[in-house]
Amino acid sequence: MYKNEFDNYLKQNKKFKAYMFYGQSIFLIEQYSLVIAQMFGESDEIEKLYFDDYDFKYAKDKLLQSSLFSSNNILLIKVEKKIPKKEVDALIEACNVNPDSTLIFACMGDGDFKTMENSFSLKTNSVAVRFFQPTDLEATKFLEYEAKMLQMQYEVSALNHLYFMHKNDLALCVNDLKKLAILNQLITINVVDNNCFGIGTVNFEDFLYDLINGKDISDDLTLVLEEGMNEIFLLNQVTSFVQQLFMISSYARTMGQPNPKEILGFVPPKNIWEKKSKLAINIKPETFQNILEYLLDIELDFKSSKIDNQSLYLQSALRKFTVLFR
Repeated sequence: MYKNEFDNYLKQNKKFKAYMFYGQSIFLIEQYSLVIAQMFGESDEIEKLYFDDYDFKYAKDKLLQSSLFSSNNILLIKVEKKIPKKEVDALIEACNVNPDSTLIFACMGDGDFKTMENSFSLKTNSVAVRFFQPTDLEATKFLEYEAKMLQMQYEVSALNHLYFMHKNDLALCVNDLKKLAILNQLITINVVDNNCFGIGTVNFEDFLYDLINGKDISDDLTLVLEEGMNEIFLLNQVTSFVQQLFMISSYARTMGQPNPKEILGFVPPKNIWEKKSKLAINIKPETFQNILEYLLDIELDFKSSKIDNQSLYLQSALRKFTVLFR
């Protein structure tokens, strides 16, 4: 199931014997795994097996035997590769045999976890939840929730600014929120700028603007990829940026002055919004169509063709982009 459906179960206080969390968002996988584990017991009642620490026989014995020192028996297993279906089935069965036991799988990375997912169902009182990268609106709402939990005073624009500063990395944003909470003052954009520092040597927002404006992005593109940004993720970010520009342009042409709340669902920092709106309005509708078709063709090549070096292919395609749509 997806996050929204699972959240409804949480609101109803529905509990399962076994959980599996996987998908695109490492942050949400880790966050939900920890929250669920803490929902069943205290920290000292949670045993964690990470990656190579996993041993099937040990895990099964752990789940079948109740603890002598507590009433809760919680096992959190973090893996990067799928576990054989027979083992997963046996571990889920062990949880159903022992009423004190709860099993949580945190499946990290891009591994094929489909065979594991098939073991989880309501019949076995278990659930598999797939996470996608949160939208900008979802991410901002989450940061607002975290800020409220930290009893912070904040401006929403400051949270948006922090999110963009960290290239949409929620884990880094949450870490900085904890640091900002110590200041015990109203968190504004200036406070964020004075106390937080974005990752990487390249400002990613500036990189996207330079790309759309047809400027030479060769050096920055190389640095972005060398810093570890995944090619697919980079392509998706470019496409998402263009789609936002298209929505702004379409709104302006049909409704007049662009309204960020109605278009994006949230209000970005003023300087970012003004810059983005100006760029969007100067692009013709037919150009948007050509750009999006070009980006979709690159994505199709990634998914259907055997490209030996995705990094070089993407660099070449984006350099060509700046020439075609200058």
